[in-house]
Amino acid sequence: MAKHLNISRINELKNNAHDNIESYNDPDTPNALAKFTSQIRAILLADPGMLDSVPEYLPVALYDRVKFSPESKRQWAHWISLNIHPSWDEFKTSIAFNNADLPLALAVRKYSEDLLIESCAVVYLLETQGESAPKQIADEDDSDGLHEHERDENDDDNDYDSDEEGYYDQYDEDIE
Repeated sequence: MAKHLNISRINELKNNAHDNIESYNDPDTPNALAKFTSQIRAILLADPGMLDSVPEYLPVALYDRVKFSPESKRQWAHWISLNIHPSWDEFKTSIAFNNADLPLALAVRKYSEDLLIESCAVVYLLETQGESAPKQIADEDDSDGLHEHERDENDDDNDYDSDEEGYYDQYDEDIE
């Protein structure tokens, strides 16, 4: 039987993560959020069990570090709208972690694969349903399939190797 996403839990995680992000997102201290998320990633890598008491820290740690292609944004929108919990194989092809974050993703997956998937759903929601209007993900694409803001963001994504051969194979091997 197919698993379902716990949308109420995901929304609660989203609200808590959003509050944490906003508290560090201050124009007077522009590096505060980056420093905080860097510290959180290091702490969670050392002790993923900490997520039992503060599960919202994982989406905060992954915020602005997980990339979604236009196609995967459509897939995530579908999963969330129908409360579908993606399988691991579906999930791993719908996201691109920064290579520096792979050890954290592996540690969290070993600790709780469901929490990793939920946290990426939260990151997706934070990116698409934040305080401003949601990004368009369907009918209004330019001829290359990207909106102008997505095209600009993707120009600088050289440190994300989601299309690299063997990227996800390495990701799976460390867990099995």
